[in-house]
Amino acid sequence: MAEASDESSPEATETAAEIIVNGDIAFRNRTEDANPVLSYDLEYFQRFEPVSVGEMLKRVPGVTFTSDVLEYDGAQMRGLPPGFTQVLINGRRAPGGESDRSFFVDRIPAELVERIEIVRAPRADQPSEGIAGTLNVITKESATFQGGFAKAGMLINEDGGVRPSGALAYAGKLGDATSFWIAGNYQERRNPKKKVSLRFSDFTTGPLDETNDDFDNTELQDDTRDGRDISGNAEITHQFAGGGRIRIGGFVVDTNRDEDETSLTYEGGDLDFDGAEVQHEDIHQKTYAITSDAVIPIGGLELGLAASWNGYRENTDVILSEAGDEDLSDLAIVETEALDIKDDEYTGTLSLTYGKDTPFRIKGGIDLLSKTRNGANTVFNVEDDEAEDPDPAVNFRIKEKRYDPYVRLTFEPSSALSLDAGLRYEITRRTTTNAGDSVSYNSESLNPSFHARYAVGGADQIRFSVARTVRRPSYDLISPYEQEESPGDDDITIGNPALKNERAWGVDLGYEHSLGSRGIFGVNAFYRKISDLTELVAGDDVLDDDGDPIGSYYTPQNIGSGKVWGLELDFSAPLTALGMPDTGLFANYTYLDSETTDPFTSEKRRFNNQPHHVYNIGFIQTVRAADASFGATISGRSKAVESNFDETVELSYTPDLEAFVEKRFGTNFVLRLSAQNLLNRKKKEAFLKYDGDSYDEILANRAAGDVDEYEREQEQSGRLFQVTLRAAF
Repeated sequence: MAEASDESSPEATETAAEIIVNGDIAFRNRTEDANPVLSYDLEYFQRFEPVSVGEMLKRVPGVTFTSDVLEYDGAQMRGLPPGFTQVLINGRRAPGGESDRSFFVDRIPAELVERIEIVRAPRADQPSEGIAGTLNVITKESATFQGGFAKAGMLINEDGGVRPSGALAYAGKLGDATSFWIAGNYQERRNPKKKVSLRFSDFTTGPLDETNDDFDNTELQDDTRDGRDISGNAEITHQFAGGGRIRIGGFVVDTNRDEDETSLTYEGGDLDFDGAEVQHEDIHQKTYAITSDAVIPIGGLELGLAASWNGYRENTDVILSEAGDEDLSDLAIVETEALDIKDDEYTGTLSLTYGKDTPFRIKGGIDLLSKTRNGANTVFNVEDDEAEDPDPAVNFRIKEKRYDPYVRLTFEPSSALSLDAGLRYEITRRTTTNAGDSVSYNSESLNPSFHARYAVGGADQIRFSVARTVRRPSYDLISPYEQEESPGDDDITIGNPALKNERAWGVDLGYEHSLGSRGIFGVNAFYRKISDLTELVAGDDVLDDDGDPIGSYYTPQNIGSGKVWGLELDFSAPLTALGMPDTGLFANYTYLDSETTDPFTSEKRRFNNQPHHVYNIGFIQTVRAADASFGATISGRSKAVESNFDETVELSYTPDLEAFVEKRFGTNFVLRLSAQNLLNRKKKEAFLKYDGDSYDEILANRAAGDVDEYEREQEQSGRLFQVTLRAAF
């Protein structure tokens, strides 16, 4: 696929010391893209020592997470579910194991990253996925980095747990025309969480606490995630004497994680022990990529070629055990589960550009993609003493081929004005196979885009964009299997291979003002009108052995619609005007709102888990006399609500504070202490659960406010400290 922001790629080559051991404060980059793109170099984040891309993204505007404390996996741009956000690595799709086609960004080590781009609206030569937006992770490359660096560090949990980390990288030249980059990273992570759940049964109104007559039980849970990431990337680039280049590279990320969860349940206000459950999850995930691209001048034309292979492998084993004694002395296995996922994705790009260095440019090309996804899930129930059939929810094969021709026209009569218009025609051919049955689906979509950038004087610019984007359906919704007890106890849901892509028209209007030579202030208003949202539709009755109806068959269909809008502000600048050039301030705020129709109650509501407000504010202070720096940021979000078939969930987080202090030694060494979760952030959830034997009965109880169970849940993880020594050479 085409790189997501090739026109804003930096050309200057920096040394390792300039990046790793640097007393200057880094701010958001200015870009001259016609479409709205925010660009952040690694130096913007590095002093807080993020371990993963997820930890980097929590500091950029409009991105939030609904993960556990100290977990940053499924990125949500503009508060929409992770499947609405497209994640690219070097402009190409990042395959992952999630059924909604999202990619967990906490699997990308921060050490691999050169910069992160937030693409709010795509151009015609960029993939049209990403209704909420696109996150493009650019890995380090030899053309922009020379020299080497080494890192050694450790993560220290508040409870005393210690995990090491290390990295080594080098970029150099082979002659005058060839450069290379090679890097490796080792990182261990541990996240010990404690969770308390209070449950109340069959209540109507009144205060709720442990002395209430409706108080049912207390669950105390210890959940520790302990993992290791090994990653590496390499690249070699050759510049041709007559112009043009060829580049070959790749990366691999190998993740091994153990998740141990122990739950103890106590009945009533007297806390009588009721039972224990222990779950051990052994997760092995690998992501591979081999990429190549070339730019070849041909007279007045420029030929662009690119090809890549991305692979994803996951093998996860789960063991569920139960005990009747509080000391777990009689712990016995009751169920095991094995999940296997294999993704292979091949892409190719061919493009021709006319007028590369002229005011009027034409670019035409085609992006090709061939993807195969295989999944299997085997469950063994010890009580039944037999292996069940592989779960059809993940036992399927999906083959998808895409042919996306496009044309893009760019007109730049002066440095102040840039107009960019294009058409992208996406052709999809998909085959879904389950239990030997295959179903084919074909779709075609014309996705126009228009972007305008106008510079007002030397410090201001205005951007306006209109673009059509798509979201492809979740894998589990297009696999034609029968899922029992869904959505009600006696209902059956059948996947629909003919589900169409969800589509959206989007508008962005932004203003950006430069503050001195390094500072920047931006504001952007956005609107998305989404059609073909997926909802469950009831069909024939499910009959019991006597032929009497006890439930319904349901199929996901494209019948919904929704709209999302909001305002995004970001500011980053040194306080030079106040005589404090070594003090940098950073802040961003996003207001979010939306409207859709609940597929179960038919009532208007916001999109699930979308907060109204997301904010970050922080500072960095350089003390040149001591050759040191320190800083802190605080971030947070407002409450959000999730509406499911048989429950509603209110989600909130307390604020998150992180800080760092560093000391530089000469031009080659920096010692840094960073800390996360200094306020011991809490995740709070409140569940209203409704019961019934059928879809209609559950909805009737929900409409009447007849709550079967109310649950309050609170989770916290403790503070996390990191000591890091970096050296440049």
